[in-house]
Parts: sequence; C-alpha cells; structure tokens
Amino acid sequence: MKKAFLILEDGTVFEGKSIGVDKEIISEIVFNTSMTGYLEVLTDPSYAGQAVTMTYPLIGNYGICYKDMESKKGWPDGFIVRELARVPSNFRSEDTVQHFLEKNDIPGISGIDTRALTKILREKGTMNGMITTNENYNLDEIIPKLKEYTVTGVVKKVSCDKIEKYVPGDIGSESVAADKDVAVIDVGTKKNIIRCLLNRGCNVTVYPCDFDADEVIASKPDGIMITNGPGDPAECVDIIAQVKKLADSNIPVFAICLGHQLMALAHNAKTYKMKYGHRGANHPVKNLETGKVYISSQNHGYVVDADGIDASVAKPWFVNVNDGTIEGLEYIGKPVKTVQFHPEANAGPKDSEMLFDEFMKMIGGNK
Repeated sequence: MKKAFLILEDGTVFEGKSIGVDKEIISEIVFNTSMTGYLEVLTDPSYAGQAVTMTYPLIGNYGICYKDMESKKGWPDGFIVRELARVPSNFRSEDTVQHFLEKNDIPGISGIDTRALTKILREKGTMNGMITTNENYNLDEIIPKLKEYTVTGVVKKVSCDKIEKYVPGDIGSESVAADKDVAVIDVGTKKNIIRCLLNRGCNVTVYPCDFDADEVIASKPDGIMITNGPGDPAECVDIIAQVKKLADSNIPVFAICLGHQLMALAHNAKTYKMKYGHRGANHPVKNLETGKVYISSQNHGYVVDADGIDASVAKPWFVNVNDGTIEGLEYIGKPVKTVQFHPEANAGPKDSEMLFDEFMKMIGGNK
C-alpha cells in the first residue's frame, strides 16, 4: 500500500498507509468514539466538511450493508483509522469499507496512532489537517493553507434539491396506517429521522434547506421536524429567518442537532464552537423535568450558549451530564421542543427514541 501522511495545522505529522482514493484533501479533523456504526458515520451528512478519526482501533470488520446507509452517499472529506479490516466477516456484509471509500471518492489513512491523534485534538482542540500521499510535502507551504481553511456552504451541499414525499412502508419503514402529515426541513437529514416518523403513522414531506416557510405553513402539516446537519449554524442566516416563521406559526415543531441550534438562533440566543465537540454513541444527557439520564448518540461541534438564553423565551430541557452544556430546550408559550443529540440514532443507542413519541403527542398522533 502507498504511504500517506496526516499533517495537522500545529505541524504534527502522522505517517500511515493510504486507504480509499488517492486524493489530497484539507479538512477539519474530528474524532468519533463509537465502537460500532462506522457506515452510519460515513453516511451522516453532518460530517460534510470534516475528516473523521475513529477512535475504536479496528474498523470494517463487519463490512458494509447498504441498507444501513443514513443517506445516499458518503459525506466526510476523509477517513482516519488505526486498522482497516480488508476481509469482513458478517452474513449481512455486501462490500468492504475500502471499496465504499473508493466509490464515494473519499481518501483516508490507516496505520496511525489514533489515540495519540485524539489526545492532541482533545488538548489543543479541533484543528484543520491535510491527508496526502505526497512524500515531498513542504510544511512551510502547507501549514498556512491549513490555518486558512474554513468549513462553509455545507448545508446546501447535503440538503435535497427538491421536495420529496414518503409514506409508511418507504425506505424500510413499517407499513402502518398514516393519520398525520409531517413536514421535514432537510438541513442534512438522516434516513432514520424520516423512518421514525413513518413508523409512527406519518406521511412525510421533505423540504430542501432553501424552503419557504409560508409554503410549508400553507400546506397545513400536523407537525414540523427540523433535522440535523453540518457546519456553523450562525452561517445559515436565511434559514434562521424561515425557522423563526415556523416557530411563530403555532404548528408543533421538534428540532434535532443543527435544527436545535437554528431554532435557538432564531430566538436571539447565541452558539459557539466547542473545543473538540461531542461525537460518539455514549454521551449521557439528563432530562431536567424527570431527572432521568439517557445515553445518547451525538455529532456536533457547536452548542447553544446557556448564558444567552432568555428565560422568558425558552428553558433548558436536557443538559449534558459530562460538561453541563445545553442538550435540549422547551420554548415558553410555543409548541416547540428541540434537542442537541440524536434520538433516531443508528447504530444506537435507542434510549431516547421515545422523543419521537413525545412529538407524536404534540401533534395529537396515534401513539
């Protein structure tokens, strides 16, 4: 295998072997602590503009099952692993990670010390990096380019480009009777958000990120879902203005991850970039109403600033047990609830999927 190098903006260089396509990329380097679910990570639109480091040392051992994809393609700029399994063992496996990366034009690097890399990112914070197979790289030329790189325009990149409609039985959902209509605002949605709604008896209409709130409201949905997605939420100025209209419509709204951040910004709260974010399947979140703690799947680098929340506008619903950051908000006098984590998460955990049942109660659904 060809040599590959991961170069960080602080000048650290890791040498390994090239995986995926042989292509040089500059990206934001992040890490995910999940032990399973690498295909779901690779097909999560929230990773657009980032290169993902998997902290679990062996990736690819159960292969690729295309039914488990969370969207139509792979989204990360790059993939970084300690060891890549070349011969998967799983009765559901249809392909290898290597072939998947090649088909989706994703470069990567294996054979590096991902624990050491993760420690650097935890101590110094998320930073930009380059994956390259050029053995004659020049740090003096590369590092200024790394420091200049910013993630922009990724929501438009991952969103659908036209309205899409789904009914129960589609995309692997249960064929149940539908008695509610839900509008989904796609700022980077995963299939399982749609599937969770279909399984609960909803017809789903998915709108692209450049949606017109008046058009959505005029369609008279029973509820509105705003999805997860990538990038800096504060960049989405036009979307935020439309989200405010949805919030003021008196139609029940439930928002996840980026949708949660956009709703907060629409109500004059602030967001900020975290040191290294929350990315993994083991983050404990506490419901402040019940005191119950749930293990959640998360993927975000930005968070709503707790100090900027007007108590007359919204109140904290969930908080992160590890660092106390806001994980959910309930809006005062409005049928609007939002969470930072992923209640629909595949490969799991499923602890908080009951929040979809909570949403069904908000819209008067059958479950």
